[in-house]
Amino acid sequence: MIERIARALRYGLVTAALALVSTSARAQLQVDITSGVTAPVPIVISAFTDDAQPSSAVVGQDLSRSGRFVLQERTRADYMVAGRALPAAEGRITIEFELVNLLTGQRLLAEQVTAAPSAWRNAAHRIADRIYQRILGVRSAFATRIAYVAVDGVAPALRYRLVVADADGENPRTILDSRLPIMSPAWSPDGESIAYVSFETRSAAIYVQTVRTAARRRVSGRAGVNGAPAWSPDGKRLALTLSSAAGNLDVHVLELESGTLTRVTEHPAIDTEPVWASDGTALFFTSDRAGGPQIYRAAPVAAAAVQRVSFSGSYNARARPSPDGRQLAHVTREGGAYRIAVLDLQSGAVRVLSKGTQDESPGFSPDGGTLIYAGRERGQDVLATVSTDGLIAQRLQATSGDVREPAWGPFRP
Repeated sequence: MIERIARALRYGLVTAALALVSTSARAQLQVDITSGVTAPVPIVISAFTDDAQPSSAVVGQDLSRSGRFVLQERTRADYMVAGRALPAAEGRITIEFELVNLLTGQRLLAEQVTAAPSAWRNAAHRIADRIYQRILGVRSAFATRIAYVAVDGVAPALRYRLVVADADGENPRTILDSRLPIMSPAWSPDGESIAYVSFETRSAAIYVQTVRTAARRRVSGRAGVNGAPAWSPDGKRLALTLSSAAGNLDVHVLELESGTLTRVTEHPAIDTEPVWASDGTALFFTSDRAGGPQIYRAAPVAAAAVQRVSFSGSYNARARPSPDGRQLAHVTREGGAYRIAVLDLQSGAVRVLSKGTQDESPGFSPDGGTLIYAGRERGQDVLATVSTDGLIAQRLQATSGDVREPAWGPFRP
């Protein structure tokens, strides 16, 4: 078994060892735009009248950090946003806002958002989402959340934290704190729960935890490897990687209500990192059955027929489908570097989007326009995003310490 796990680690298919080597400190994420479009839309965001919180500043930061807008004075802007805050029932706050096209004088939006005082940042993100969609015609994901793993302290006295934050890295909240590694967070489709791997009992186990209440339960704690949980689109099943008594890694599907376990792959190769297709009809997974890591597809049934999906290059792993099911983000090796790429499932065309040397753990934003992933810069683990057209890139870096294993949550109701 030890030999099989070591082989998996060499291919980068089981990443438990990565969580054991780190030096970091507790910190928030800082967002830096590293590239953007050449002609961003000029917009002015006026301070909202009678607003006790800097809501208008958050709206401006969202739009500016998207890379597709630039904040300007009114005389140089094409659009203007203005608003005011009003008291609402049960101590809530309503922000009325409007969006005006300064070139034509047309009022494009006149809406309001109501929220509890503690949820003012989410209200601001929702306003930014409406403005972005009205001007650019596509949905954005400012009002969503991300989860990631942070590591505090100095080896051997490390602490691992599972953190949930706004999509811009602000408002972080630790939902699990452990002295042993936490890995592979995955959001449920309704955004209420996160599945993850924890080594808190000194062996791998998979837990499902409710984000709001912190209530959790262990759903898989079998001997050997319990890894890489991924939710089905209906939220009723988890795909996961389990090892056999001989140490072989295969893809399984777990029915969460009944506990029924189905073994999908039965092959002497390493089969791991499963993820559901967007429509729930298939699983993508990584396997070395062709001699090196490549991406395959199979139906989520026992002893399923397997079809190879990736063919470009000698290393393709950690697949994640786009919300519309047309693309597959993954890690590919380009020269000696590991980078994030997107595979068009219809044409087979592959486009490399990231520029790092140790990029991993890609995932789509719920609107499908951006990828979040983990990388390493100047000896520090960081998170980063890149738009699917490759034009806009950002770095989400802790002011000190390491962050890794990001997962972008779904749209919130």
